[in-house]
Amino acid sequence: MAGILRSSSTPKKGYPSQELLDDLCSRFVLNVPSEDLESFERMLFLVEQAHWFYEDNAVEQDSGLKSLSLREFTSLMFRSCDALRPYTAHVDDIYNDFNKYKVRVPVSGAIILDEAYERCLLVKGWKSGASWSFPRGKRNKDEEDHTCAAREVLEETGFNISKLLKVDDFIEVTVGEQRVRLFIVVGAKDDSVFAPQTKKEISEISWHRIDDLQPTYNDVVSRGANGMKLYMVGPFLGPLKSWISKHRPHKTKKSDSSPKGTTSVWKAKNPTVSPPTAIPEMTLTAKPPVLPETQTSELESRPGRSFRSFRMDTASVLRAMEAGWVI
Repeated sequence: MAGILRSSSTPKKGYPSQELLDDLCSRFVLNVPSEDLESFERMLFLVEQAHWFYEDNAVEQDSGLKSLSLREFTSLMFRSCDALRPYTAHVDDIYNDFNKYKVRVPVSGAIILDEAYERCLLVKGWKSGASWSFPRGKRNKDEEDHTCAAREVLEETGFNISKLLKVDDFIEVTVGEQRVRLFIVVGAKDDSVFAPQTKKEISEISWHRIDDLQPTYNDVVSRGANGMKLYMVGPFLGPLKSWISKHRPHKTKKSDSSPKGTTSVWKAKNPTVSPPTAIPEMTLTAKPPVLPETQTSELESRPGRSFRSFRMDTASVLRAMEAGWVI
């Protein structure tokens, strides 16, 4: 396949073959709208999605492949994909600036309360030592906050909040440079079923008594009664308790009958070896990924970004795309 750099060297043990990298480049980098090739931020979001696919599918199905950090994977993709190769010398600057950009993309999610207004649903990240948070995620380009919240909550918990969400009931805080808006959703029943729809993102979903959660002081990681990390929970606890005091119906005032402590409703099992299956064939008509919005004007005004004088050569990338489909 033209348009993709091929290497005759044998990959290091455990690393993806050139054939696999070719497929990932074609699938996630070349088969996208031209607007997604106009900035490094949006290009890196494509590489990140390729990384997720590699980890969730290729590594899981081939025990000989090693899990790679996003930085390692990004470096491999830049060296292997013809559309990215001209910028290999600047990959460290591009990667570092991308990470700083990601923490400024607006985030939306939901604080899901039980019918008694006494417990909230929290999710725990996948990696060892991960903190707990309300289900939430980055907003896609041109996506409304409430739409993003419903999508992210469904992905992380399997629970559809669309019919329960009220667009005016939300708490919004700014953490660092990132705006986080969480909609307050009431009415999840005790028998509601929760299970993430994504792989290797959520390790546990649990109900937690709000009174057992401690706020964050001085922007340091706060911990709950059981030592759980609550950095992304603490800033919302004060406003949440205030909202509950104003909106809790008289008939749902606190009672001793509600469950105590933490109640886990879903927990990831130990990884198991799945029967090997082929990675799905690339479909040219597949819907391209929707990427988070970019804030180019804000980024361009920031001084000191070493690679800002470089711009993606969109014309050459488009030529590589066109050549990529020629067998």
